[in-house]
Amino acid sequence: MEISTLREKLRELKSLTEASGLDASEELGQIEAKIDAGSKTELTWKQVELARHPQRPYALDYIERIFDNFIELHGDRYFGDDPAVIGGLGFLAGRPVTILANQKGRTLKENLYRNHGMANPEGYRKALRLAHQAEKFKRPIITFVDTAGAYPGIGAEERGIGEAIARNLREFSQLKTPILCVIIGEGGSGGALGICVGDKIYMMENAIYSVISPEGCASILLRDAARAKDAAAMLRITSADLLAFKVINGIIREPAGGAHLDPDEAARLIKETLIKDLEDISTRNLSVLVRYRNQKIRKIGQWREQA
Repeated sequence: MEISTLREKLRELKSLTEASGLDASEELGQIEAKIDAGSKTELTWKQVELARHPQRPYALDYIERIFDNFIELHGDRYFGDDPAVIGGLGFLAGRPVTILANQKGRTLKENLYRNHGMANPEGYRKALRLAHQAEKFKRPIITFVDTAGAYPGIGAEERGIGEAIARNLREFSQLKTPILCVIIGEGGSGGALGICVGDKIYMMENAIYSVISPEGCASILLRDAARAKDAAAMLRITSADLLAFKVINGIIREPAGGAHLDPDEAARLIKETLIKDLEDISTRNLSVLVRYRNQKIRKIGQWREQA
């Protein structure tokens, strides 16, 4: 039964108890709480589905709409190139910037090439190489995050996927250049964190950001993969949840129905936010910028209980 139908039935039940003079407020309150929880679950899962929508704009869709004269650069200078992570140079409103992004594919062939947007160690090492280059030439860094997570294959483990992500976390926190991050779809676990350390982090309205996928959480904690919807609500992975927790700095609105219905408008809204923030943080002292970046990182996850 739909949530709206349950709410209507509850209103009818309240009217009947009031008319008969019965006091069932406690029982009705419990029922209402369960309905509210169900509503939260359905709304969260709708955002999960929108974040994973097959027609949702990917990083390259935004890059071609937001930046001018984008030139992609390849290779980590250690092992090879990773198509799941793209990086290069472009201009944002006339300002030279370095762009780093996770990239998924739409067709089977593209997804095999892009590894479904799940990066290997060389992808993170390529991103770090270009980030150091940006710092050297005083270019701001803009990242687009959209991955279910880093690739968990044997080859990735052999080449040090954990070390590559950990090094990026440390190095990005110390880079003396402005960094803006935008989660455009899925922000999954360490795979997302590898290029999501910045001065300001934004989420698209229907994006998700989590330490684990709802399906993974349901399998491990709830012992039932079929309860992914419940796990998604428990994880608090929506943009509104993460803004409330102060994990992100803001939410970028999407066109009605999702970014896939109007990619041009979605790109315009992202571009507007990036230009405004770059004008602000590019004027700041770089040492102060790094200090505030680290303070912001250390505050994430702090929790105090009042007696």
